[in-house]
Amino acid sequence: MDPSSMGPNALRHGAQQDRGENARLQAFVGAMAIGDLVKTTLGPKGMDKILLSQQGVGGDKITVTNDGATILRSIWIDNPAAQILVDISKNQDDEIGDGTTSVVVLAAQFLRKAEDLVQQKIHPQIIIEGFRLAQKCAVDKLETLAFDNGLSKDKFREDLLDIARTTLSSKLVKHEKELFATLCVDAVLRLNNAQTGNDLTHIQILKKQGGSLNMSYLEDGFLLEKKIGVGMPKFAKDCKILVANTPMDTDKIKIFGSKVKTDSLDTVAKIEKAEKEKMKAKVHKICETGCTVFINRQLIYNYPEQLFAEQGVLAIEHADFEGVERLAAVLGADIASTFDGKINLGACETISEIMIGEDKVIKFGGVKSGEACTIVLRGASQHVLDEADRSLHDALAVVYQTTKNTKVVYGGGACEMEMSKAVRQLAEETPGKLGICIEAFAKALEQIPLILADNGGYDSSELVGQLRAAHHQGKADYGLNLELGETASMSELRICESMRSKIHQINSASEAAEMIIRVDDIIRCVPRQRGG
Repeated sequence: MDPSSMGPNALRHGAQQDRGENARLQAFVGAMAIGDLVKTTLGPKGMDKILLSQQGVGGDKITVTNDGATILRSIWIDNPAAQILVDISKNQDDEIGDGTTSVVVLAAQFLRKAEDLVQQKIHPQIIIEGFRLAQKCAVDKLETLAFDNGLSKDKFREDLLDIARTTLSSKLVKHEKELFATLCVDAVLRLNNAQTGNDLTHIQILKKQGGSLNMSYLEDGFLLEKKIGVGMPKFAKDCKILVANTPMDTDKIKIFGSKVKTDSLDTVAKIEKAEKEKMKAKVHKICETGCTVFINRQLIYNYPEQLFAEQGVLAIEHADFEGVERLAAVLGADIASTFDGKINLGACETISEIMIGEDKVIKFGGVKSGEACTIVLRGASQHVLDEADRSLHDALAVVYQTTKNTKVVYGGGACEMEMSKAVRQLAEETPGKLGICIEAFAKALEQIPLILADNGGYDSSELVGQLRAAHHQGKADYGLNLELGETASMSELRICESMRSKIHQINSASEAAEMIIRVDDIIRCVPRQRGG
């Protein structure tokens, strides 16, 4: 068809516009494709994805993962609606840490139901209104399902362990989940016992190749991946530490391409002597601060290292920047670059060099931020270590969030079925098209246990039918036992999830779905042309 016969076009030549049904279909299909991509990674029987990214000269970078946020962050997406789902997954990862796959799958299911409703000639605004009412009903129901053991120390610790086990059971480390759940809970509870306002950056994860996953352990104190300099003592007590980011090589003339011409070797000797004097003065200034340990982000050349050794100051060079930032926070020190004013020195009880596997690292014991610790991860290969790190990050984050909001709900699809039941009840009480939209929301919630069962290779329709019947009999804690492929009591199996994570999932997924349902026009700019 000739574009000119379709009425006036205000868009610049080459721009594209999809309208009405066509635009909505494109938005729905893109978002549902993203949901289908990650839904096979959901739950304890979820599968992994291999992501290959083009790295150019060094070959391809391979990531093996089943973490929803990592998968979606790594893939290149051309569909605007799909991008919205990627964003909610990132947001879930930043806010909660876990549930990144569930939130995308849930949003895609809401859109699948919305597409059916649109085909039944129900207006998008009525669908949105119905979803809004259903979302409120689901969240209210979820809050009544939650239980709170925050006041009992032992029971709350058990809840945290259950949440960590549930999170880790869908990860690579599921066979060592007891060990890792204990590591996560111990590390977070150390933070929680602290008087100072602390965050997860005080828990360091150190990855060391070699050994197996079950050799991982929690190290009290802070580890820095460096060796102590030559001729320095390998052990120090009651340390006052100056953390710096300053050049300790011979002061270069900082003008690019500048040259110094001399007519004799005497002048060269004079320049070298002046440089040495300058460096001596700098080292003297550093020692005057009263530090017994000097840690520098940059290199320390042999001459200043020799001067530090003479003064009895232990010098550590070239610490990676993230390590220095975290170390400064843990020691209570400032990162200094000049040494004229007052500088806050960090403190720790002991510094020693220890071996992990084949490598030497420096251990800071009795740090000022006493709850800081390091989880040492061991594993067969870098890919295993990276995936274990991602799994651990999810578990640490969700346990940390639960210490802030101590309410817990049952997992395994139990609370989705309970919410679905409450939303169906609301649908029966709501007349007209609105009731149909609310019921569609309830059906979408039931898709979570259905997908969990599908991923386990079980008869999902049969299991979800049994689960629905159990919930109608008042067994609110019934969910899916995916080890045996049957319905079971989640309170007996101790499969728990953070309530905050669940509420965040429902809200994010329904808001993202609502945003996509509203779309009736997609306008694409003209691609920028290369100059001939």
